[in-house]
Amino acid sequence: MMKNKKTLGILTATLITASMTLTACGTASKPANSPAPAASTAATTAASATPKAAAGGKVTITIGAYSILKDSFDQILPKFKEEWKKKTGQTVEFQESYQASGSQATAIIQGFEADIAPLSLEGDIQKIVEKGLITNDWKSKPHSGNITSSIAAIGVREGNPKGIKDFADLTKPGIEVLIPNPSTSGGAKWDINAIYGAGLKASEAAGKKDPAQAKDLLTKVYKNIKVLDKSGADSLTTFDKGVGDAIVTYENELVARIQSGKKYVEVIPQYTTSIENPVALIDKYVDKHGNREAAQAFLDFLWSPEAQKVFAEKGFRSVDPTIAKQYEKNYQTPAGLFDINYLGGWTQVNKDLYAKGAIWETILAEGGTK
Repeated sequence: MMKNKKTLGILTATLITASMTLTACGTASKPANSPAPAASTAATTAASATPKAAAGGKVTITIGAYSILKDSFDQILPKFKEEWKKKTGQTVEFQESYQASGSQATAIIQGFEADIAPLSLEGDIQKIVEKGLITNDWKSKPHSGNITSSIAAIGVREGNPKGIKDFADLTKPGIEVLIPNPSTSGGAKWDINAIYGAGLKASEAAGKKDPAQAKDLLTKVYKNIKVLDKSGADSLTTFDKGVGDAIVTYENELVARIQSGKKYVEVIPQYTTSIENPVALIDKYVDKHGNREAAQAFLDFLWSPEAQKVFAEKGFRSVDPTIAKQYEKNYQTPAGLFDINYLGGWTQVNKDLYAKGAIWETILAEGGTK
């Protein structure tokens, strides 16, 4: 049993990088903050560095992804390996690390040599850009560099015993809520954006867009938060253990849980945010490893119909219009859906909500750090 106490997670943020694990497909775990394994022999390096992949040999691609993508990548990576083998004769070995998006970005900046970074937030990619590790125009890729989309939703127990229908219901006395910690989790920022934006939308519908009303809604939800885990995946694991009445999370995670047999119900609020998840190739590490051709091919594969269908099967809303059309019956789009631009874009959101002394920090101070 967990203690009836919020865990802010921010006290342990500095320990996350040290405790990360980097898992190779079919191999034992390695520390994720150790240098990513580049091709270890001259022959392998030469094969992966040539303009065209040499027949035979091996190439290693290291992935530093946010936690929720693991189930999808478990299916996508073998598909790419098979395709690349047929095309070039070369065997691809993947090294994989999955953790909270913010922590993953920090690890890459601190020396975790990921070749590809599929993360939760544009801001996490931009942090890597600002450190000079990404030099390509990652936003020029298909769909502005985003490989998946979703919406923020509420997950509740079978039968919805608490009668939760919207974010406002999460403020009721006695309701225990789970949300991950925005200091480490990109998913948490999407969740908080959704609640704050819902408050803005509600006030606008009543006559005037009011940031004070939006903050009040977020403050009241915070008071009912039971646990702030370090990632969306950890938050869902806590919910799986029976903790909490409701969880705010990506819709795709709820869909995947329900598909696996969990007796959860997805509640789609009237006002909620759409979610876009980007990916980028890390030029500095790719050039160091000499694997650009294979890494670029894998990056491009993430927008292929094969990969997009896997994402759709796992509950994401595909960024490919053709694939999205095929799966549209699986999804409900609320009338009050908004995107990041409604909140002013990420630069404005980070300033208003997550900067030092901004709304979220104020709410933490007012509610008490427990």
